[in-house]
Amino acid sequence: MSPMLFLRKKLIIRTRDAHCISRKNIDPDALRVLYRLADAGQIAYLVGGSVRDLLLGRTPKDFDISTDAHPNVIRKLFRNCFLIGRRFRLAHIVFGRKVIETSTFRRQPKASETDDANLYQHEDNTFGTPEEDALRRDFTVNGLFYDIKTFSVIDYVGGLKDLEAKTLRCIGDPNVRFREDPVRMMRAVRFAARLGFGIDWSSRRAIRRHHAEIAQASVPRLLEEVMRLFTFRTAEPAFHLLWKYELLGDIIPELAAFITHSGREKSPVWKALQALDADPMADDASGGLRLAVLYYPVFQKALAEETRHAAGRRVNRLHVARMAFEPLVRRLHIPKAIFFTATNLFDMLPYFDELLKHPARRDRFVRSNLFPEALALWRVVCRAEQVVPAGLSDWEALTVQTPPHLGPEEEESDESDEAWRAASGAAPRATPRPGFHGGRRRRHPRKEHGHQEPDSSGQASEKPHPETGGST
Repeated sequence: MSPMLFLRKKLIIRTRDAHCISRKNIDPDALRVLYRLADAGQIAYLVGGSVRDLLLGRTPKDFDISTDAHPNVIRKLFRNCFLIGRRFRLAHIVFGRKVIETSTFRRQPKASETDDANLYQHEDNTFGTPEEDALRRDFTVNGLFYDIKTFSVIDYVGGLKDLEAKTLRCIGDPNVRFREDPVRMMRAVRFAARLGFGIDWSSRRAIRRHHAEIAQASVPRLLEEVMRLFTFRTAEPAFHLLWKYELLGDIIPELAAFITHSGREKSPVWKALQALDADPMADDASGGLRLAVLYYPVFQKALAEETRHAAGRRVNRLHVARMAFEPLVRRLHIPKAIFFTATNLFDMLPYFDELLKHPARRDRFVRSNLFPEALALWRVVCRAEQVVPAGLSDWEALTVQTPPHLGPEEEESDESDEAWRAASGAAPRATPRPGFHGGRRRRHPRKEHGHQEPDSSGQASEKPHPETGGST
């Protein structure tokens, strides 16, 4: 029996025998949510990036669901459901440490495309139909639905055709869509790099025309998108596209200027990012390690200039690292943990050549919390500079043999804290009054028995922002 294809206006429905998606490749908890919604008489679709990745034979990172059930109805169906968001209510259905994000179909608000005053602000609490929800999304390949009732793929936006052509295309006029949410330009770059797709002509033209409007986006969202460019071992192509379309000059102008003056296409920045993508630790690298790799060529240039002016005196590498990162910290409000990690990694690099023959100092160095990432940065730097790292196998063996340091995860000295405050423009730390500790009154030791500090890991979420209209 040949695969069946149904067409109605722009609607394309591919039946089960016409696509490669199988329920065994869908997360079991996502299936539970889909089936419970369907059994309750609701429309329930697997949506966005999960459908795209399944059709490409990839393993999705997240499984998101859209339904015609309103948020309060979803909450009544699932005891493990929590509603989040103000402008648009999302249901987070929790299974242990896993979250299945479930949203209600919504439509694009009816606003004048020429009304600049309202271009960046929309009321998202407007529910709609599945077709309206698909048209609201960012790119055609992210606008595909999988129907759990019929096992069919539903396409309102031409995403199947673009998926086969490996083309990233905006849904609607890219000149409007990119101005509605400028972060979509960064998402276009990220998806193109991650999937190995080309960006269609009209979207490329719109990015070049409106790239400066990325300044309209909030700083936290910009930082989140910058850090996402490092994921899936595609940092080099992602940042290269960001520079090619002039977005890098609007987000990190100092780095864009360095690339321009250090060879453009042959800049050492690309070699450093290529080496990071090839490193075994690339998938688990912290934000500090990733920014250290990105800024290593900039740091090396600053260190060389400082050494030349030092006239034989010892150069403070930590100070040079802080000065190199200062513009980035101020512009993107880099968190302290990332700032401390990146600067200290630069300071630790010479120890790999100096301490291998000094057992006492070497063992103390290996016990450092930052040692695994310092070793990763050293590997990346040697690969980028095409240098064979002497003693690499010995250092890696010590990593396995030596137990980790049992002290606190992040020890911040007063000097380091003031360095971050100076770099970020934050106000100096106030001196606590006598009788107070860290702004809190000291407690009697007996009253603190059994007290545990709350977890404050500060890891960024990989879930999509509700305003982007897309998926991871």
